[in-house]
Amino acid sequence: MANIHERSPAHAGPGFPEVLGHGLRLRQWDADSDTDIGAWLRGMTDPDFQRWNTPVKPVTDLDSARESLGSRSATAADGTQVSFCVTDAVTGVILGHLGVGNIDPFMRVARVGYWVLPEARGRRVATHALALGTRWAFDVLGLNRLELGHAVGHDASCRIAERCGFRYEGTLRGAMFEQDRQDVFRDIHLHGRIAQDPEPAPDPEMDQGGAAPASATATAAP
Repeated sequence: MANIHERSPAHAGPGFPEVLGHGLRLRQWDADSDTDIGAWLRGMTDPDFQRWNTPVKPVTDLDSARESLGSRSATAADGTQVSFCVTDAVTGVILGHLGVGNIDPFMRVARVGYWVLPEARGRRVATHALALGTRWAFDVLGLNRLELGHAVGHDASCRIAERCGFRYEGTLRGAMFEQDRQDVFRDIHLHGRIAQDPEPAPDPEMDQGGAAPASATATAAP
Protein backbone atom coordinates (compact mmCIF):
# COMPACT_ATOMS: atom_id res chain seq x y z
CA MET A 1 0.00 0.00 0.00
CA ALA A 2 1.40 3.40 -0.92
CA ASN A 3 1.86 6.14 1.64
CA ILE A 4 1.44 9.57 0.02
CA HIS A 5 2.65 12.74 1.69
CA GLU A 6 2.30 16.29 0.42
CA ARG A 7 5.44 17.81 1.87
CA SER A 8 8.23 20.22 1.05
CA PRO A 9 11.67 18.94 2.07
CA ALA A 10 14.65 21.18 1.38
CA HIS A 11 15.17 19.83 -2.13
CA ALA A 12 11.50 19.89 -3.15
CA GLY A 13 9.21 22.56 -4.51
CA PRO A 14 6.19 23.66 -2.51
CA GLY A 15 3.66 20.87 -2.15
CA PHE A 16 5.62 18.40 -4.28
CA PRO A 17 4.37 14.92 -3.43
CA GLU A 18 6.37 12.18 -1.81
CA VAL A 19 5.21 8.60 -2.32
CA LEU A 20 6.42 5.67 -0.21
CA GLY A 21 5.87 1.95 -0.68
CA HIS A 22 7.45 -1.37 -1.67
CA GLY A 23 10.77 -0.23 -0.24
CA LEU A 24 10.85 2.83 -2.51
CA ARG A 25 10.60 6.56 -2.00
CA LEU A 26 9.45 8.70 -4.91
CA ARG A 27 10.53 12.32 -4.49
CA GLN A 28 11.36 15.35 -6.59
CA TRP A 29 14.53 15.51 -8.66
CA ASP A 30 16.85 18.29 -7.48
CA ALA A 31 18.54 20.28 -10.25
CA ASP A 32 20.89 21.80 -7.64
CA SER A 33 22.18 18.43 -6.45
CA ASP A 34 25.35 17.06 -8.03
CA THR A 35 24.20 13.55 -7.08
CA ASP A 36 20.85 13.98 -8.82
CA ILE A 37 22.41 15.56 -11.88
CA GLY A 38 24.94 12.75 -12.16
CA ALA A 39 22.25 10.08 -11.85
CA TRP A 40 20.07 11.83 -14.44
CA LEU A 41 23.01 11.99 -16.85
CA ARG A 42 23.81 8.31 -16.36
CA GLY A 43 20.20 7.32 -16.92
CA MET A 44 19.75 9.38 -20.06
CA THR A 45 23.04 8.27 -21.61
CA ASP A 46 22.65 4.59 -20.73
CA PRO A 47 22.85 2.51 -23.96
CA ASP A 48 19.69 0.56 -23.10
CA PHE A 49 17.76 3.79 -22.51
CA GLN A 50 19.03 5.23 -25.79
CA ARG A 51 18.09 2.06 -27.65
CA TRP A 52 14.42 2.66 -26.88
CA ASN A 53 14.25 6.46 -26.57
CA THR A 54 15.37 9.50 -28.51
CA PRO A 55 14.74 12.62 -26.40
CA VAL A 56 13.79 15.84 -28.17
CA LYS A 57 16.70 17.55 -26.39
CA PRO A 58 19.59 15.11 -25.93
CA VAL A 59 21.31 14.98 -22.55
CA THR A 60 25.01 14.47 -23.17
CA ASP A 61 26.92 16.17 -20.32
CA LEU A 62 26.47 17.68 -16.87
CA ASP A 63 25.36 21.04 -18.22
CA SER A 64 22.62 19.57 -20.41
CA ALA A 65 21.57 17.27 -17.54
CA ARG A 66 21.25 20.27 -15.22
CA GLU A 67 19.21 22.14 -17.82
CA SER A 68 16.98 19.12 -18.41
CA LEU A 69 16.25 18.70 -14.70
CA GLY A 70 15.63 22.42 -14.34
CA SER A 71 13.00 22.32 -17.07
CA ARG A 72 11.23 19.50 -15.25
CA SER A 73 10.93 21.67 -12.15
CA ALA A 74 9.18 24.26 -14.30
CA THR A 75 6.67 21.77 -15.71
CA ALA A 76 5.97 20.48 -12.19
CA ALA A 77 5.18 24.04 -11.14
CA ASP A 78 2.69 24.55 -13.98
CA GLY A 79 1.02 21.18 -13.39
CA THR A 80 1.75 19.61 -16.78
CA GLN A 81 4.32 17.06 -15.65
CA VAL A 82 5.55 15.41 -12.46
CA SER A 83 9.01 13.84 -12.47
CA PHE A 84 9.74 11.48 -9.60
CA CYS A 85 13.25 10.48 -8.60
CA VAL A 86 12.91 6.83 -7.55
CA THR A 87 15.10 6.05 -4.55
CA ASP A 88 15.65 3.31 -2.01
CA ALA A 89 13.43 4.22 0.93
CA VAL A 90 16.10 3.29 3.49
CA THR A 91 19.40 4.37 1.95
CA GLY A 92 18.20 7.17 -0.33
CA VAL A 93 20.24 5.74 -3.21
CA ILE A 94 18.84 6.80 -6.58
CA LEU A 95 17.46 3.88 -8.59
CA GLY A 96 15.65 5.49 -11.52
CA HIS A 97 12.92 7.79 -12.76
CA LEU A 98 9.13 7.78 -13.04
CA GLY A 99 7.37 10.52 -14.98
CA VAL A 100 3.70 11.44 -15.17
CA GLY A 101 3.51 13.80 -18.14
CA ASN A 102 1.16 15.39 -20.64
CA ILE A 103 -1.28 15.91 -17.76
CA ASP A 104 -4.64 17.12 -19.05
CA PRO A 105 -6.76 18.09 -16.01
CA PHE A 106 -9.86 18.66 -18.17
CA MET A 107 -9.86 15.22 -19.78
CA ARG A 108 -8.20 13.77 -16.65
CA VAL A 109 -5.60 11.87 -18.65
CA ALA A 110 -1.80 11.66 -18.53
CA ARG A 111 1.07 9.55 -19.86
CA VAL A 112 3.56 7.65 -17.74
CA GLY A 113 7.12 6.54 -18.42
CA TYR A 114 10.15 5.32 -16.51
CA TRP A 115 13.75 4.21 -16.59
CA VAL A 116 15.98 2.33 -14.16
CA LEU A 117 19.74 2.73 -13.65
CA PRO A 118 21.80 -0.32 -14.69
CA GLU A 119 22.89 -1.23 -11.16
CA ALA A 120 19.27 -1.22 -9.94
CA ARG A 121 17.88 -3.62 -12.51
CA GLY A 122 16.69 -7.12 -11.72
CA ARG A 123 14.81 -6.02 -8.57
CA ARG A 124 11.42 -4.92 -9.98
CA VAL A 125 12.13 -1.22 -9.44
CA ALA A 126 10.10 -0.14 -12.48
CA THR A 127 7.17 -2.37 -11.55
CA HIS A 128 7.05 -1.03 -8.01
CA ALA A 129 7.50 2.59 -9.05
CA LEU A 130 4.83 2.34 -11.74
CA ALA A 131 2.39 0.76 -9.29
CA LEU A 132 3.00 3.56 -6.78
CA GLY A 133 2.79 6.33 -9.36
CA THR A 134 -0.38 4.91 -10.88
CA ARG A 135 -2.16 4.81 -7.53
CA TRP A 136 -0.99 8.38 -6.78
CA ALA A 137 -2.20 9.67 -10.16
CA PHE A 138 -5.66 8.20 -9.67
CA ASP A 139 -6.07 8.95 -5.96
CA VAL A 140 -4.36 12.34 -5.66
CA LEU A 141 -4.51 13.89 -9.12
CA GLY A 142 -7.97 12.46 -9.69
CA LEU A 143 -7.11 11.27 -13.19
CA ASN A 144 -9.39 8.89 -15.04
CA ARG A 145 -6.92 7.47 -17.57
CA LEU A 146 -3.20 6.79 -17.80
CA GLU A 147 -1.41 5.85 -21.00
CA LEU A 148 1.93 4.11 -21.42
CA GLY A 149 3.69 3.82 -24.77
CA HIS A 150 6.86 1.93 -25.68
CA ALA A 151 8.69 1.08 -28.86
CA VAL A 152 7.53 -2.11 -30.56
CA GLY A 153 9.97 -4.83 -29.57
CA HIS A 154 10.55 -3.60 -26.04
CA ASP A 155 9.06 -6.71 -24.48
CA ALA A 156 10.17 -5.86 -20.93
CA SER A 157 8.03 -2.73 -20.97
CA CYS A 158 5.07 -4.79 -22.17
CA ARG A 159 5.48 -7.11 -19.20
CA ILE A 160 5.80 -4.27 -16.70
CA ALA A 161 2.76 -2.48 -18.12
CA GLU A 162 0.60 -5.59 -18.00
CA ARG A 163 1.82 -6.51 -14.51
CA CYS A 164 0.62 -3.08 -13.33
CA GLY A 165 -2.77 -3.36 -15.00
CA PHE A 166 -2.05 -1.40 -18.20
CA ARG A 167 -3.81 -3.27 -20.99
CA TYR A 168 -2.41 -3.43 -24.49
CA GLU A 169 -4.73 -1.28 -26.62
CA GLY A 170 -3.09 -1.27 -30.03
CA THR A 171 -0.18 -0.15 -32.17
CA LEU A 172 0.38 3.49 -33.08
CA ARG A 173 2.21 3.78 -36.37
CA GLY A 174 5.18 6.12 -36.62
CA ALA A 175 4.53 7.58 -33.18
CA MET A 176 8.07 7.97 -31.85
CA PHE A 177 11.58 8.62 -33.14
CA GLU A 178 13.85 5.81 -34.21
CA GLN A 179 17.02 5.28 -32.18
CA ASP A 180 19.40 8.24 -32.57
CA ARG A 181 17.20 9.78 -35.27
CA GLN A 182 14.73 12.64 -35.41
CA ASP A 183 13.88 12.21 -39.07
CA VAL A 184 12.78 8.55 -38.98
CA PHE A 185 9.89 7.18 -36.93
CA ARG A 186 8.91 3.82 -35.45
CA ASP A 187 5.74 2.25 -34.12
CA ILE A 188 4.77 2.04 -30.48
CA HIS A 189 2.55 -0.23 -28.44
CA LEU A 190 -0.06 1.72 -26.51
CA HIS A 191 -1.15 0.49 -23.08
CA GLY A 192 -3.87 2.12 -20.99
CA ARG A 193 -5.42 1.89 -17.58
CA ILE A 194 -8.47 3.71 -16.27
CA ALA A 195 -9.41 4.43 -12.68
CA GLN A 196 -12.33 1.97 -12.82
CA ASP A 197 -10.15 -0.97 -13.85
CA PRO A 198 -9.75 -3.63 -11.16
CA GLU A 199 -6.43 -3.80 -9.38
CA PRO A 200 -4.07 -6.29 -11.04
CA ALA A 201 -3.67 -9.68 -9.44
CA PRO A 202 -1.18 -9.55 -6.56
CA ASP A 203 2.39 -10.28 -7.53
CA PRO A 204 4.10 -12.22 -4.69
CA GLU A 205 7.33 -10.32 -5.31
CA MET A 206 5.50 -7.00 -4.93
CA ASP A 207 5.19 -7.69 -1.21
CA GLN A 208 8.80 -8.70 -0.66
CA GLY A 209 10.50 -5.37 -1.27
CA GLY A 210 11.80 -6.41 -4.67
CA ALA A 211 11.91 -4.26 -7.80
CA ALA A 212 11.89 -4.38 -11.72
CA PRO A 213 13.16 -6.65 -14.52
CA ALA A 214 16.69 -6.04 -15.73
CA SER A 215 15.74 -4.60 -19.09
CA ALA A 216 13.06 -2.28 -17.73
CA THR A 217 14.93 0.72 -19.02
CA ALA A 218 12.20 2.83 -20.54
CA THR A 219 9.04 3.64 -22.22
CA ALA A 220 9.04 6.96 -24.03
CA ALA A 221 9.80 8.71 -20.78
CA PRO A 222 7.75 11.74 -19.81
